[in-house]
Amino acid sequence: MKEKQMIISIPTQINFGVNAHSGLGEEVKKLGANQVFLVTDEGVSKTDFFKGVLDHLKSHGIGFEIFPSVESDPSAETVEKAFLQYQQKKAPVLLAVGGGSSMDAAKAVGILATNGGRIHDYEKAVTYKMPLPLVAIPTTAGTGSEVSGSCVITDTQRGVKMSIRNARLNPARVAILDPLALTSLPAHVAAHAGMDAFVHALESYVSLQASPLTDGLNLHAIELIAKNIRPFVAHRGNLEAGGNMLVGASLAAIGFSNTGAGNVHCMARFVGAFFHVPHGLSNAVCLPYAAEFNMMACPGKFARAGQAMGVEISGKTELEAARATISAIKTLCEDVGIPKSIKEIGGKEEAIPKMAKLALEANYNRWNPRFTTEEDFRRLFQKAMG
Repeated sequence: MKEKQMIISIPTQINFGVNAHSGLGEEVKKLGANQVFLVTDEGVSKTDFFKGVLDHLKSHGIGFEIFPSVESDPSAETVEKAFLQYQQKKAPVLLAVGGGSSMDAAKAVGILATNGGRIHDYEKAVTYKMPLPLVAIPTTAGTGSEVSGSCVITDTQRGVKMSIRNARLNPARVAILDPLALTSLPAHVAAHAGMDAFVHALESYVSLQASPLTDGLNLHAIELIAKNIRPFVAHRGNLEAGGNMLVGASLAAIGFSNTGAGNVHCMARFVGAFFHVPHGLSNAVCLPYAAEFNMMACPGKFARAGQAMGVEISGKTELEAARATISAIKTLCEDVGIPKSIKEIGGKEEAIPKMAKLALEANYNRWNPRFTTEEDFRRLFQKAMG
């Protein structure tokens, strides 16, 4: 085994707990601001929680300009519109209240605010100037975008999702994890987001870049998500389950920001782009197939992940325990209503050859535990298509 240095970046201050958003005004003022540019989506903007956030800002004398038009999997065009609106007043702090799409759009605005150009310019950038400070309040327990180094924006002209990655620069300056923000979430969205978080934790745990530091984060994330997603999807008013899901999602996002993801994300990236499927749902549908493919590369880690999920592994060989983990993953997906095939969510078989080619070119082999050829991807997509 070759020696390797381990570096982990956790640049975000995390405020956690029921009613944690009551500290928002103080956090904004700590950043030297009395005005924010607020990025959200239409659905969230109509919730009582969002109205409470606005009332809180007003009571603390903090002005705000709202961009309420972020769509699922935000496009470069939406980022451009948001940035144009931002430039009218140029607030010194960004505030995102929403799911991963709103947070990613806010991150993109923050990059453009200090670096200029178009968001496309940063798709392959290694580094850039520090973005505008972001305070993030997630309203889903899924992407963990509030603490992750990823910013995913869709290039509609090329039909691909641009992944702008920087573990140090992209996370929010402050993340406010308040389970009250989750109570109006529809059950199916809660399921898709929660499985997205599970994918982050599992793929980070088995990544080629994993370390003892990230393993601790990811195993606890797997445990929190596996034990809480069912009661959370059943009743979003369950604040204990919601809080645990938020923590699990954030831990997993810190993990994969430092280790990279794997075949689930690679496949889902192109399923989402080709068939206009939300990121969380794409990940959830691809998960059982990619996990089963990867299991033989590191059965010990899959067995340990299963133990964190509550799988009984005593008396089983390592390989038997790993296979039991795959079975538990399939059951978890079924219990929270995840479709069993890409075809069920609008996938078309004729796209498989192109998706397989793009998946190989995306080079997730630098992170994925099992080396995957273009033919492997073709077979994986075919199997997942149903």
